[in-house]
Amino acid sequence: MTSSTRVVWDPVFTAYDFGPDHPMSPMRLELTVRLLRELGVLDRPGLDVRGSGVADDALLHTVHLPEYVEAVRRVSEDPRRVDVERGLGTEDDPAFAGMHEASARILAASVECAEEVWRGDAAHAVNFTGGLHHAMAGRASGFCVYNDVAAAIRRLLDAGARRVAYVDVDVHHGDGVQAAFWDDPRVLTVSLHQSGRTLFPGTGFPDEVGGPGAEGSAANVALPPGTRDAAWLRALHAVAHPLVRAFEPDVLVTQHGCDSHQLDPLADLAVSVDAQRAAADSLHELAHEVCDGRWLATGGGGYAVVDVVPRTWSHVVAVAAHAPIRPSTPVPEPWRDHVRRTYRREAPLLMGDAGPGEPEGDRPPWYRPWSSGHDPEDAVDRAVLATRSAVFPAQGLDPWFD
Repeated sequence: MTSSTRVVWDPVFTAYDFGPDHPMSPMRLELTVRLLRELGVLDRPGLDVRGSGVADDALLHTVHLPEYVEAVRRVSEDPRRVDVERGLGTEDDPAFAGMHEASARILAASVECAEEVWRGDAAHAVNFTGGLHHAMAGRASGFCVYNDVAAAIRRLLDAGARRVAYVDVDVHHGDGVQAAFWDDPRVLTVSLHQSGRTLFPGTGFPDEVGGPGAEGSAANVALPPGTRDAAWLRALHAVAHPLVRAFEPDVLVTQHGCDSHQLDPLADLAVSVDAQRAAADSLHELAHEVCDGRWLATGGGGYAVVDVVPRTWSHVVAVAAHAPIRPSTPVPEPWRDHVRRTYRREAPLLMGDAGPGEPEGDRPPWYRPWSSGHDPEDAVDRAVLATRSAVFPAQGLDPWFD
């Protein structure tokens, strides 16, 4: 297999723009690329950075209803023709000129990445412009118009993949991807998110385990508000990793929404950039362990657009490029100066949140395997056990000890 890594980028991707007052500002994409350049990551040997065309209707129809695609196209051509029943022209998904093309380009990019990883043209692929996991077959939802992740997984199955595992660490439940493969035992969806009792989209509970004939193919860890690094990472390792190992997928697809961060304005977890980096690193290692390194990583949510998103996604790309960046690495001064001049604010000093001198490595201080026991008084451990009890038996795993 080739050692190259495909990274999606072209300035045209900033056209996915809901307007100046919307939380999902395209500046987070531009700042990520600028930071990657200043860090030298995009100059690494074997890194293939390029954009994508616009998906045609045949590709969009693999995951979206034809009438929905036509509705998006109508709104795209005339944003006054909103279609609120299909989620187009709402507060979450405002209509904008070119909506169809901008959304279809993101979907095409993730599908192209999936194809390249499957063919072996790239060992890994990253589309941080994607990860639009809320879009449903016939409705926009949660800042997402077309579901690029579902389309990428569908293409992998159509290309011959026997099983695909999807792990979603966005603070919001990956409901659109789960819905797309609810009845398909060939796809394992694992979502680690703030509980739907306290956050959009109000779903993603432990008893959501897959449809008839696909029981155990969906796993949801519904975390309480305030969950911090150690508990968040313990939950990921206690649920996603054993399930993916047992499932034995041909490809691992991951979604790296970084709105679980303590500074994110739209959610209530308290995770650091360091933990988000550790999650990406562990999922990269898992891909090499279970599916010969075939790994497609996407972006997702994240609305602390200066302080968090560029650093977290730079870590994801650097991990995929086999050039991981230590959290104690200083943020390049030219990037900080750009933020200062352009946005009239100060930027983070380091690539992590913990500060210099903090322990780093494959087994940081948070690591405590589930086999060492759980605390029935701990809300996160209870959430983890609920998910393991609901899903693990269907995958031949012991909820208590594996």
